[in-house]
Amino acid sequence: MTNQELFEEAKKARLQAYTPYSHFQVGAALLTRSGKVYHGCNIENAAYTPTNCAERTAFFKAVYEGEREFEKIAIVGAKEGEEPTNVCAPCGVCRQVMREFCSPEDFCILLADGKGGIKEWKLRELLPCGFGPEDLGE
Repeated sequence: MTNQELFEEAKKARLQAYTPYSHFQVGAALLTRSGKVYHGCNIENAAYTPTNCAERTAFFKAVYEGEREFEKIAIVGAKEGEEPTNVCAPCGVCRQVMREFCSPEDFCILLADGKGGIKEWKLRELLPCGFGPEDLGE
């Protein structure tokens, strides 16, 4: 799957967002090594803290279905009714979830570049010195 195709899948996922408070909709499309795509959207809550990000929604769906190897994720976000064009980077919690399952050197994160294109980062670039399973000394 090309980066553009994955980006389009993230745009579709964004339309499922539940955002009655911020009206800022985020969609994610997570590509597994086996070629399957898992979609996620942000889901808000009136208490705010229980809100879940699109990236974690996609990862948790994939993990529930037995997936453990991931290649890349596309993330898009914008106000409701607007096209996603600006960078919508994953929050720190989502970056840490990615680190649990993904190689910092290999896993790619695709974001809009603000100019109509797509920018690609490695997880290591967005989460330097991340804490992973190997840091537990097991």
